[in-house]
Amino acid sequence: MSLTEQAGGATPSVPPVRRNFAANSALHPDRLWIRAIRILVGLFVLAALIQKTFDATLPGNDVDIPQLYSEFTVQGNLVLGMVLLASGVRPRSRLPRWWDHVFGALVLYLVMTGIIYIVLVAPPGEPWWSWDLYWPQLAHHRLAPLIVAPDWLVVTRTVRGPWWRPFAWLGYPVAFLVFSWVRGGLDGWYVYDFLDPTIDGGWARVFGVTAEVLAAFLAVSLLVHAAGNARVGLAAGRPAKSSPSS
Repeated sequence: MSLTEQAGGATPSVPPVRRNFAANSALHPDRLWIRAIRILVGLFVLAALIQKTFDATLPGNDVDIPQLYSEFTVQGNLVLGMVLLASGVRPRSRLPRWWDHVFGALVLYLVMTGIIYIVLVAPPGEPWWSWDLYWPQLAHHRLAPLIVAPDWLVVTRTVRGPWWRPFAWLGYPVAFLVFSWVRGGLDGWYVYDFLDPTIDGGWARVFGVTAEVLAAFLAVSLLVHAAGNARVGLAAGRPAKSSPSS
């Protein structure tokens, strides 16, 4: 029985913790304080989404509910809120082994949400460090990225991601781009200005910006993947080498 299992009633990790037992026990995902933070942040993120949904029904709002739920930010935060609640309510042993890969994908999407908001979406003149935002935007563009990234780096994990994981994580952003252009082509509404070919610069500008965004996604995806595996290494050690073929 590992120290992770013995201390504080935390369930054993699968694969098991093999290194730095005391530190990994203290940072086990079943620790009450970690579960409490996840639940509170998950509730706050979902409450912000409820507020946005209500505001979308008000006269004069710039988006309606279908448009609101077409946003990358809203979709990512909706799933994040549910994942944080599930991670806080259920012990790690009751969640599938692939759960950490889903969490890592959300880290990528939420970090990129924060970066893209600052670089491409925020109103002109709004300082990147500003926290003086409409509170649901604050929750989705500032708080969520600043919570999930440290969680990924600090909380004990032992499930190592394969080399192709960062490329698999890019599947959703690519699908979102296609969805956004098809939707915009059908009804003339594009979820973000940088995806709108009807604005000055047309498709040439759109494809140029999109290539830069995808390159940033790939770079951050590789970093998130490497950081996750480095954290696994602190708990489970290096991956076992395949035995040479006879």
